[in-house]
Amino acid sequence: MDYRKLGQTGIAVSRIALGCGNFGGIGSAPAFFGQGESREQAFALMDAARALGITTVDTADAYGGGRSERWIGEWLRERGADGVVVTTKVFHSVEGDPADRGLAPERIRRQLAGSLTRLGLDCVDLYLTHEPDPATPLEQTLAVLAELRNAGKVGAIGLSNVDGEELEAALRLTRIDCVQNPFSLLDRDAEVEVLPLCERHGVAFTAFSPLAGGWLTGKYRRGEPPPAGSRMATRPEGHAHLQIGATFNALDSFAAAARTRGVDPATLAFAWLLGDPRVTALIVGPRRPEQLEPARAALAVELSAADRDELASYFVASTT
Repeated sequence: MDYRKLGQTGIAVSRIALGCGNFGGIGSAPAFFGQGESREQAFALMDAARALGITTVDTADAYGGGRSERWIGEWLRERGADGVVVTTKVFHSVEGDPADRGLAPERIRRQLAGSLTRLGLDCVDLYLTHEPDPATPLEQTLAVLAELRNAGKVGAIGLSNVDGEELEAALRLTRIDCVQNPFSLLDRDAEVEVLPLCERHGVAFTAFSPLAGGWLTGKYRRGEPPPAGSRMATRPEGHAHLQIGATFNALDSFAAAARTRGVDPATLAFAWLLGDPRVTALIVGPRRPEQLEPARAALAVELSAADRDELASYFVASTT
């Protein structure tokens, strides 16, 4: 496993982070609370990740209606928390109450207290806003996050799902330690403004959805229904735009490039991201322990700048 410093902090994170969004649910959606991975399955995934040297776990207070944080906390107490870096996020309701959401200062303080209780920690290593809150002035949100960082309740603060304008505004108000946005060969919006800003200001960048909802694994086939239980079978909205001929043509070329290198498409997709020096870490969300292997294998795949440009060129028509 490889490790990187988290921006300008003294926190070291593994370049592969375990995404825990399916522990006890499917993300923050109340309709899926109680589904996803069971406690036993979550423990097996965390055990497998630690065996590979993965030290970073990424969650949010509302994932699984609080189950994700609670099970991580139980795992930390049973297995030992030494060396584990915990990232959690705030915005959505833990109870599924649509009126209880957002980034108002008092709500952030309350939500962090709940997260620390469920995790069994005195301080969370990285605390992120899950998405912008247009109902709360940004300066108020960032002031309370900086206050919590200064008080030692959180080690670092960051933003998730932000665009360049939002990040630039935040950077004028306080030090931002990390940005967590989607980034993959099929979603390269981060390259336009966010990654250059992160590089310029010494902000860590962690990429989620590195396989674009499973599209880059090759599991979705032209003219065939999506596999049962897959993202496209259960929550297709965010990736429905990819169901075009150009995407399938690009995936065919990408699969051929992976075969030439003796790896599977997922490994090559991870390697493409890891080859960008601006990317601090990837957040992977396996459903089974063996699905961690492509990410681990990607650490050994070396791609030149020309290799990365060639692979990216396959997907131009799919991302424009």
